Amino acid sequence: MRESTYIHKSHNVSVLMYHFVCPAKYRRVVFSDEVDQSLKNICLEIEKRYSIYFLEIGTDNDHVHFLVQSVPTQSPTQIIKILKSITAREIFRQHPEVKKQLWGGEFWTDGYYVSTVGKHGNEDIISKYVREQGVEKEYKALHKAQQLALF
Repeated sequence: MRESTYIHKSHNVSVLMYHFVCPAKYRRVVFSDEVDQSLKNICLEIEKRYSIYFLEIGTDNDHVHFLVQSVPTQSPTQIIKILKSITAREIFRQHPEVKKQLWGGEFWTDGYYVSTVGKHGNEDIISKYVREQGVEKEYKALHKAQQLALF
């Protein structure tokens, strides 16, 4: 597994990571060893052309998990559009039997799952880090979201 790194651009440094889960259309079992290998190779080619870096790719017969790192100028929506469109086109081109399994339609479902991933910890750890950044440790919280009570 590749490890995340700080991405240095002209005016910012970032370490933005996302976990995407993309189901195959109709939740069909379309991933085989050959399709898995093609998917991996396609993703590594995407890395060369876009600011999208694959930290991990995993398949589970009918869906794929992508752990990716990108830059602030690309939203998660832009990342997933690039990822889904290129991988679908190339898998159909390289594996016509998959297109047949999906009745000549789309490769991915329309939806997906996305979650941010932290390099240095979870929400509580980051919150503690922010509180302790004051010059004399006099942090004052101006707002803290609370879970809403139903009744």
